[in-house]
Amino acid sequence: MTEGGVAPAEAWWRRVRSVGGGGGAGRDSGGAVRRVMQLSWLLVFLSLCLGVLPTRAGEGKRKLQIGVKKRVDHCPLKSRKGDVLHIHYTGRLEDGTEFDSSLHRDQPFVFSLGTGQVIKGWDQGLLGMCEGEKRKLVIPSELGYGDRGAPPKIPGRATLVFEVELLKIERRPEL
Repeated sequence: MTEGGVAPAEAWWRRVRSVGGGGGAGRDSGGAVRRVMQLSWLLVFLSLCLGVLPTRAGEGKRKLQIGVKKRVDHCPLKSRKGDVLHIHYTGRLEDGTEFDSSLHRDQPFVFSLGTGQVIKGWDQGLLGMCEGEKRKLVIPSELGYGDRGAPPKIPGRATLVFEVELLKIERRPEL
């Protein structure tokens, strides 16, 4: 653990001083100690700066938010992957602009859960839901339409807000 009876950090510091600033025969007129200290401070500064910058992978990354707006008293069947769901929904952008709604068509939207027929935010956010339950889903763009969006109504990188009501679950028999 020690070099000649001194701790490693102390031994390192003695070597640095002997090269650049301890005086005598080993003295470096260029100031090696000063350069080492400047490099040390530069490394500390860069470490701090890079530590607070977001990485590309984590940039704007948010999680799916699921809020239950209406619970049901009796729930014998919860939605799971492979179920066919009949839902009513209204989709809005974060600023409140409505971009779609099954209510205006007076026709429920029907799809198979967890099979990629809808955006990932729906496949995840509608799991474990009961018939008659209402949820509010706040879906980050990574689980929605991504960087491209769905022009002209949904811009790229848009966070989506859905009010969803599950009307009916059709359970598919397990294989």
